[in-house]
Amino acid sequence: MQANSQQSVSSMPNMMLPGASVRDIVSKAQRDYRIFVWQPAVGQLHDKMPVVYLLDGNGTFPIATSAVALQSRRPERTGVQPAIVVGIGYPTTLWLDAERRTYDYTPPVPEDALPQRPDRGGWTRTGGADEFLDFIADELQPMIAAEFGADRDQSALFGHSFGGLFVLHTLFTRPALFRNYAAASPSIWFGGDHLQQAKARFMAAKPTVPTRRLLVTVGGLEQAEAQSADGASADYDSWIRRNKMVENAKGLAADLATMDPAALAVTYTEFEDENHASVLPAAISRALRFSLMSGT
Repeated sequence: MQANSQQSVSSMPNMMLPGASVRDIVSKAQRDYRIFVWQPAVGQLHDKMPVVYLLDGNGTFPIATSAVALQSRRPERTGVQPAIVVGIGYPTTLWLDAERRTYDYTPPVPEDALPQRPDRGGWTRTGGADEFLDFIADELQPMIAAEFGADRDQSALFGHSFGGLFVLHTLFTRPALFRNYAAASPSIWFGGDHLQQAKARFMAAKPTVPTRRLLVTVGGLEQAEAQSADGASADYDSWIRRNKMVENAKGLAADLATMDPAALAVTYTEFEDENHASVLPAAISRALRFSLMSGT
Protein backbone atom coordinates (compact mmCIF):
# COMPACT_ATOMS: atom_id res chain seq x y z
CA MET A 1 0.00 0.00 0.00
CA GLN A 2 1.46 3.36 -1.05
CA ALA A 3 0.59 5.67 1.83
CA ASN A 4 2.53 8.69 0.65
CA SER A 5 3.80 10.19 -2.57
CA GLN A 6 7.53 10.13 -1.78
CA GLN A 7 9.65 8.31 0.78
CA SER A 8 13.33 7.74 1.44
CA VAL A 9 14.71 5.55 4.24
CA SER A 10 18.10 5.53 5.95
CA SER A 11 19.56 4.03 9.11
CA MET A 12 20.46 6.17 12.08
CA PRO A 13 23.95 5.68 13.56
CA ASN A 14 23.84 2.35 15.39
CA MET A 15 26.19 3.61 18.08
CA MET A 16 23.53 6.18 18.98
CA LEU A 17 20.19 4.42 18.59
CA PRO A 18 20.42 0.72 17.66
CA GLY A 19 17.27 -0.38 15.85
CA ALA A 20 16.36 3.11 14.65
CA SER A 21 15.84 4.43 11.14
CA VAL A 22 14.62 7.67 9.61
CA ARG A 23 12.26 8.30 6.71
CA ASP A 24 11.81 11.56 4.85
CA ILE A 25 8.24 11.71 3.57
CA VAL A 26 6.36 14.11 1.35
CA SER A 27 2.67 13.84 2.16
CA LYS A 28 -0.18 13.86 -0.31
CA ALA A 29 -0.67 17.50 0.67
CA GLN A 30 2.96 18.14 -0.37
CA ARG A 31 4.19 18.80 3.15
CA ASP A 32 7.51 17.24 4.16
CA TYR A 33 8.04 15.28 7.36
CA ARG A 34 10.91 13.36 8.91
CA ILE A 35 9.69 10.14 10.52
CA PHE A 36 11.92 8.43 13.08
CA VAL A 37 11.17 4.76 13.83
CA TRP A 38 12.64 2.45 16.45
CA GLN A 39 11.81 -1.20 16.98
CA PRO A 40 12.93 -3.54 19.76
CA ALA A 41 15.45 -6.32 19.37
CA VAL A 42 14.41 -9.35 17.35
CA GLY A 43 13.71 -11.43 20.44
CA GLN A 44 11.10 -8.91 21.61
CA LEU A 45 9.29 -8.54 18.30
CA HIS A 46 5.91 -10.15 17.69
CA ASP A 47 2.83 -9.58 15.55
CA LYS A 48 0.66 -6.56 16.40
CA MET A 49 3.21 -4.59 18.39
CA PRO A 50 2.12 -1.60 20.49
CA VAL A 51 3.23 1.69 18.95
CA VAL A 52 3.84 5.10 20.49
CA TYR A 53 3.67 8.17 18.25
CA LEU A 54 5.58 11.25 19.43
CA LEU A 55 5.11 14.82 18.25
CA ASP A 56 8.20 17.06 17.97
CA GLY A 57 9.97 13.87 17.01
CA ASN A 58 13.36 15.45 16.29
CA GLY A 59 13.76 16.11 20.02
CA THR A 60 11.44 13.65 21.76
CA PHE A 61 12.38 10.52 19.82
CA PRO A 62 15.87 10.00 21.35
CA ILE A 63 14.51 10.53 24.87
CA ALA A 64 11.57 8.16 24.43
CA THR A 65 13.53 5.50 22.59
CA SER A 66 16.13 5.31 25.35
CA ALA A 67 13.41 5.07 27.98
CA VAL A 68 11.50 2.31 26.18
CA ALA A 69 14.65 0.33 25.43
CA LEU A 70 15.72 0.45 29.09
CA GLN A 71 12.34 -0.17 30.72
CA SER A 72 11.16 -2.92 28.36
CA ARG A 73 14.27 -5.06 28.90
CA ARG A 74 12.66 -6.50 32.03
CA PRO A 75 8.90 -6.09 31.57
CA GLU A 76 8.26 -8.53 34.41
CA ARG A 77 9.81 -5.93 36.74
CA THR A 78 8.87 -2.62 35.11
CA GLY A 79 5.52 -3.65 33.68
CA VAL A 80 6.46 -1.88 30.45
CA GLN A 81 6.10 -4.01 27.35
CA PRO A 82 8.29 -3.64 24.25
CA ALA A 83 6.88 -1.29 21.63
CA ILE A 84 7.59 0.47 18.37
CA VAL A 85 8.38 4.17 18.77
CA VAL A 86 7.55 6.63 15.99
CA GLY A 87 8.74 10.24 16.14
CA ILE A 88 6.94 12.64 13.81
CA GLY A 89 9.36 15.43 13.01
CA TYR A 90 10.55 17.73 10.28
CA PRO A 91 13.59 17.80 7.95
CA THR A 92 15.67 20.08 10.14
CA THR A 93 18.73 19.78 12.37
CA LEU A 94 16.93 21.75 15.08
CA TRP A 95 15.22 20.20 18.10
CA LEU A 96 11.91 21.44 16.71
CA ASP A 97 10.50 23.49 13.85
CA ALA A 98 8.60 26.28 15.59
CA GLU A 99 6.76 27.53 12.52
CA ARG A 100 5.71 24.11 11.22
CA ARG A 101 4.56 22.85 14.62
CA THR A 102 2.54 26.01 15.23
CA TYR A 103 0.53 25.26 12.10
CA ASP A 104 0.31 21.46 12.44
CA TYR A 105 -0.56 21.31 16.14
CA THR A 106 -3.12 24.11 16.49
CA PRO A 107 -6.86 23.77 15.83
CA PRO A 108 -8.66 26.37 13.72
CA VAL A 109 -9.14 29.55 15.76
CA PRO A 110 -10.53 32.76 14.18
CA GLU A 111 -7.82 35.34 13.63
CA ASP A 112 -9.55 37.87 15.86
CA ALA A 113 -9.67 35.27 18.67
CA LEU A 114 -5.97 34.35 18.61
CA PRO A 115 -4.38 34.95 22.03
CA GLN A 116 -1.61 37.49 22.49
CA ARG A 117 1.95 36.22 22.23
CA PRO A 118 4.38 36.98 25.08
CA ASP A 119 6.51 39.16 22.76
CA ARG A 120 3.37 40.94 21.53
CA GLY A 121 4.29 39.93 17.99
CA GLY A 122 2.08 38.30 15.39
CA TRP A 123 1.44 34.60 14.95
CA THR A 124 2.79 32.57 12.07
CA ARG A 125 0.27 30.41 10.24
CA THR A 126 -2.05 28.45 12.58
CA GLY A 127 -5.00 26.08 12.36
CA GLY A 128 -3.60 23.05 10.50
CA ALA A 129 -4.45 20.37 13.08
CA ASP A 130 -7.09 18.64 10.97
CA GLU A 131 -4.88 18.55 7.88
CA PHE A 132 -2.09 17.08 10.02
CA LEU A 133 -4.52 14.52 11.43
CA ASP A 134 -5.41 13.48 7.89
CA PHE A 135 -1.73 12.78 7.24
CA ILE A 136 -1.40 10.70 10.41
CA ALA A 137 -4.60 8.71 9.88
CA ASP A 138 -4.51 8.20 6.11
CA GLU A 139 -0.79 7.96 5.41
CA LEU A 140 1.44 7.49 8.43
CA GLN A 141 -0.53 4.96 10.50
CA PRO A 142 -1.16 2.64 7.50
CA MET A 143 2.52 2.84 6.54
CA ILE A 144 3.69 1.92 10.06
CA ALA A 145 1.11 -0.86 10.37
CA ALA A 146 2.10 -2.38 7.04
CA GLU A 147 5.85 -2.26 7.60
CA PHE A 148 6.09 -3.01 11.32
CA GLY A 149 2.88 -4.85 12.22
CA ALA A 150 1.82 -2.10 14.63
CA ASP A 151 -1.51 -2.53 16.38
CA ARG A 152 -3.75 0.57 16.36
CA ASP A 153 -5.74 -0.88 19.28
CA GLN A 154 -2.54 -0.61 21.36
CA SER A 155 -1.39 2.75 20.01
CA ALA A 156 -0.54 5.94 21.88
CA LEU A 157 -0.05 9.60 20.99
CA PHE A 158 2.22 11.92 23.00
CA GLY A 159 2.63 15.67 22.67
CA HIS A 160 3.97 18.53 24.78
CA SER A 161 2.80 22.18 24.86
CA PHE A 162 1.20 22.84 21.46
CA GLY A 163 1.69 19.09 20.98
CA GLY A 164 -0.38 18.49 24.13
CA LEU A 165 -3.10 20.72 22.70
CA PHE A 166 -3.02 18.63 19.52
CA VAL A 167 -3.36 15.42 21.56
CA LEU A 168 -6.54 16.81 23.16
CA HIS A 169 -7.88 17.98 19.80
CA THR A 170 -7.30 14.47 18.41
CA LEU A 171 -9.03 12.79 21.36
CA PHE A 172 -12.04 15.10 21.14
CA THR A 173 -12.49 14.97 17.36
CA ARG A 174 -11.15 11.54 16.27
CA PRO A 175 -10.94 9.37 19.40
CA ALA A 176 -10.74 6.12 17.44
CA LEU A 177 -7.29 6.95 16.04
CA PHE A 178 -5.47 5.94 19.23
CA ARG A 179 -6.13 3.94 22.39
CA ASN A 180 -3.92 6.00 24.72
CA TYR A 181 -3.50 9.78 24.75
CA ALA A 182 -0.80 11.66 26.69
CA ALA A 183 -1.14 15.45 26.79
CA ALA A 184 1.89 17.00 28.49
CA SER A 185 1.61 20.66 29.53
CA PRO A 186 -1.18 21.20 26.97
CA SER A 187 -1.59 24.76 25.66
CA ILE A 188 -5.29 24.82 26.49
CA TRP A 189 -5.14 28.63 26.53
CA PHE A 190 -4.72 28.65 22.74
CA GLY A 191 -7.67 26.40 21.94
CA GLY A 192 -10.29 28.80 23.32
CA ASP A 193 -13.93 28.17 22.47
CA HIS A 194 -13.03 25.68 19.75
CA LEU A 195 -11.42 23.29 22.21
CA GLN A 196 -14.21 23.71 24.77
CA GLN A 197 -16.87 22.98 22.17
CA ALA A 198 -14.96 19.94 20.91
CA LYS A 199 -14.64 18.71 24.49
CA ALA A 200 -18.38 19.15 25.09
CA ARG A 201 -19.24 17.18 21.96
CA PHE A 202 -16.82 14.43 22.94
CA MET A 203 -18.24 14.19 26.46
CA ALA A 204 -21.79 13.98 25.10
CA ALA A 205 -20.97 11.18 22.65
CA LYS A 206 -21.55 7.49 23.27
CA PRO A 207 -18.66 5.49 24.78
CA THR A 208 -16.11 4.04 22.41
CA VAL A 209 -14.90 0.46 22.70
CA PRO A 210 -12.31 -0.26 23.90
CA THR A 211 -12.05 2.46 26.55
CA ARG A 212 -9.88 5.41 25.60
CA ARG A 213 -7.27 6.42 28.18
CA LEU A 214 -5.96 9.94 28.80
CA LEU A 215 -2.93 11.09 30.77
CA VAL A 216 -2.66 14.84 31.47
CA THR A 217 0.62 16.06 32.97
CA VAL A 218 1.98 19.47 33.88
CA GLY A 219 4.95 20.96 35.73
CA GLY A 220 4.17 22.42 39.13
CA LEU A 221 6.12 25.58 38.29
CA GLU A 222 4.40 26.32 34.99
CA GLN A 223 2.50 29.24 36.52
CA ALA A 224 5.50 30.51 38.49
CA GLU A 225 7.10 33.87 37.74
CA ALA A 226 10.08 33.87 35.41
CA GLN A 227 13.49 33.90 37.08
CA SER A 228 14.94 36.61 34.87
CA ALA A 229 16.42 40.05 35.38
CA ASP A 230 15.80 41.31 31.85
CA GLY A 231 13.09 43.79 30.95
CA ALA A 232 10.99 41.19 29.13
CA SER A 233 10.27 39.15 32.25
CA ALA A 234 7.28 41.29 33.29
CA ASP A 235 5.50 40.63 29.99
CA TYR A 236 6.35 36.94 30.22
CA ASP A 237 5.13 36.69 33.82
CA SER A 238 1.83 38.29 32.81
CA TRP A 239 1.54 35.88 29.90
CA ILE A 240 2.07 32.70 31.92
CA ARG A 241 -0.30 33.86 34.64
CA ARG A 242 -2.96 34.52 32.02
CA ASN A 243 -2.42 31.10 30.43
CA LYS A 244 -3.05 29.27 33.73
CA MET A 245 -1.18 26.15 32.62
CA VAL A 246 -1.58 24.24 35.88
CA GLU A 247 -5.15 25.37 36.58
CA ASN A 248 -6.26 24.59 33.03
CA ALA A 249 -4.66 21.14 32.99
CA LYS A 250 -6.05 20.20 36.39
CA GLY A 251 -9.52 21.55 35.55
CA LEU A 252 -9.73 19.79 32.22
CA ALA A 253 -8.67 16.46 33.74
CA ALA A 254 -11.28 16.88 36.48
CA ASP A 255 -14.02 17.65 33.95
CA LEU A 256 -13.18 14.64 31.81
CA ALA A 257 -12.97 12.38 34.88
CA THR A 258 -16.73 12.85 35.33
CA MET A 259 -17.33 10.84 32.16
CA ASP A 260 -18.39 7.23 32.14
CA PRO A 261 -15.12 5.31 32.74
CA ALA A 262 -16.27 2.91 30.04
CA ALA A 263 -15.67 5.77 27.60
CA LEU A 264 -12.60 7.46 29.05
CA ALA A 265 -10.19 6.69 31.88
CA VAL A 266 -8.34 9.83 33.03
CA THR A 267 -5.09 10.20 34.96
CA TYR A 268 -3.65 13.55 36.07
CA THR A 269 -0.04 14.01 37.19
CA GLU A 270 1.65 17.21 38.38
CA PHE A 271 5.45 17.16 38.56
CA GLU A 272 6.62 19.24 41.50
CA ASP A 273 9.51 21.69 40.94
CA GLU A 274 9.41 21.32 37.15
CA ASN A 275 8.77 24.13 34.68
CA HIS A 276 7.46 24.06 31.12
CA ALA A 277 10.82 23.02 29.68
CA SER A 278 12.32 20.88 32.42
CA VAL A 279 9.21 18.72 32.75
CA LEU A 280 9.56 17.14 29.31
CA PRO A 281 11.77 14.09 30.12
CA ALA A 282 9.63 13.23 33.15
CA ALA A 283 6.44 13.62 31.11
CA ILE A 284 7.76 11.33 28.37
CA SER A 285 8.78 8.65 30.86
CA ARG A 286 5.42 8.77 32.61
CA ALA A 287 3.56 8.68 29.29
CA LEU A 288 5.46 5.59 28.18
CA ARG A 289 4.66 3.70 31.38
CA PHE A 290 1.05 4.86 31.17
CA SER A 291 0.72 3.66 27.56
CA LEU A 292 2.79 0.48 27.67
CA MET A 293 1.93 -1.10 30.99
CA SER A 294 1.20 -4.78 30.48
CA GLY A 295 -2.50 -5.43 30.11
CA THR A 296 -3.53 -1.89 29.10
